[in-house]
Order: sequence, then structure tokens, then C-alpha cells
Amino acid sequence: MQLAITGGTGFVGSAVLDCAAAQGHDCSALTRKQQAACQHVEWVQGTLSDDAALASLIKGSDAVIHIAGLTNTPDTAEFETANVTGTAGVIAAAKAEKVKRFVFVSSLSAREPKLSAYGASKARAEALVQDSRLDWTIVRPPAVYGPRDDDMFELFRSAQFGLVPLPPKGATSIIHVYDLARLLVALAGKSALKSIYEPDDGRVGGYSHKELGKAIGRAVGRRSVLAVNLPKDVLKLAAKVDKLLRGDKAKLTADRVGYMLHPNWVARFDRAVPTDVWQPQIGGDEGLKATAQWYDQEGWL
Repeated sequence: MQLAITGGTGFVGSAVLDCAAAQGHDCSALTRKQQAACQHVEWVQGTLSDDAALASLIKGSDAVIHIAGLTNTPDTAEFETANVTGTAGVIAAAKAEKVKRFVFVSSLSAREPKLSAYGASKARAEALVQDSRLDWTIVRPPAVYGPRDDDMFELFRSAQFGLVPLPPKGATSIIHVYDLARLLVALAGKSALKSIYEPDDGRVGGYSHKELGKAIGRAVGRRSVLAVNLPKDVLKLAAKVDKLLRGDKAKLTADRVGYMLHPNWVARFDRAVPTDVWQPQIGGDEGLKATAQWYDQEGWL
């Protein structure tokens, strides 16, 4: 296939490019900055607001995988520009270039749009995709982890010291970035799948927050860790402290706290990907351990 990919320089997007290349597909990938030459990848410099760049990106493609989006920002108004207006631009370009197959990476947070500006923006973007008349599929990943991820990394680093701070009691699903990449590439080659999927690592019911914290502890070689469910007020205070310490680069924002407080981010069984399309290959313990090893080898831990 010839695939047009937005977000190819990001955590998920780079894994998708690796997966597509390994399967012999050619990709055009959007980038803000000049990139080194990469086999099977043609870099197209531009942004989601650059109509000419989007046209160049998508022209001649068999499918679009729209991954690019904003997941964290101190200015919540930026979610609308990046996630909603940006998605509208990619849809318009796909229509103009007569490329029908459209795979959109959303988020489980779109299920509860009132909890966060991020989730609300993803829900609005989903609505645009569903109204587009393209041959669309929407994927709502749960917590994505794996090599090159710098969000969940902080939990691994904390676990090294025997402590994993967690949201209040609840449960979540997870998925390894390589499994997610395989899914997105597989869906690009399908058609007439106008569905919303919520993939995971195959663990029914996901993980309680404490189970996940202890699994991360095992991954970094700790026999036991103190996995602490932090109450709402403590998380809100932590967000303020993070903003003071890291400014616009803060990982824990008030908006993130909004959806972290929700007790159920488990992928739903009625949104599972059909097994003849895709199945996860990387279980939680295996994937978390391999991720910890990658962090260690790269000098992150």
C-alpha cells in the first residue's frame, strides 16, 4: 500500500512507520522539521493547517492514517485547533484527493467528553470523521506504552525508587505501541469498517491502578513497590506544582487530572477489534519489562 500518515514523528506515528516499512508499504509522512532520509518514507514538510502540504501528503495514497494530535497543553484552547480543526483539514484533503480509506486515532477519553478539554476535542473530531462520508474507522487506544514513550516513563522512573503514584481507585486497559501500530496498518488495508474500536493487550477487564503500578515495579526489577492511589485534591495540587516546576512542559496538567479521576478507562468488549483483523501479541508483563529494558539501554533510567 501507499499510506499517508500524520504524526509520523511522534511516539505512535514512528512505530507505525516502522511497522509499515517492515511489511513493505510505502509511506508519505507529515513533519514540521526536516528529517533524515528513511527507507519507504517520503517526508512532506508542513503542518495540519497547511492545505498544500496535506494535498501533497495524501496524493496517490491508498489510505490515510491520521495520528497527529495534541495530547497535552497548558492552553486548553489549543486542543480545538490541533485536534478538531486539524482533523477537518485532513478530511478535506482526503476528499479532494479522492482517497476514501481513513483511519483516525482518537482516545478513550472521547467516551467522557465532559471530563476534559482533550477528551471533548477528540469527541468532536470523531463526529467530523463519522460525518465525512469517507470509508472510516476510529481507534480509541487506552494507555499506550513502549519504547520512546516519555509519558508513562515517569511511572517507571518512580518505580525504581519503590513508589508508584497513581490516580484514585479505578481500572485501565493498556496497549503496547507496536501492537497498536500493527492494528493501524492492518485497518488501512481494510474497507467498509465504519466502526469505533477500543483495542487493548488482551487482558479482559484491564488492570486496577494498583495492579498496573505493581506490574511496572516488577518490570524495573523491584520485588515490591508502594503503589499509592492519590486522592483528587492531592492530584490537583501536584498539577499546580508541576506547572511551577516545569511551566509549559508540565506533564500533569489540570486537564489531565480531569480524566485521570474517572474510575473506568477499560476497553469495552463490544468495541473489540474482530479477531480476523487483528489480535494483540504483547502481554502486559512482557511488554512492560521490555519497555523498562529499553529505557535502561537508552540511559533513561
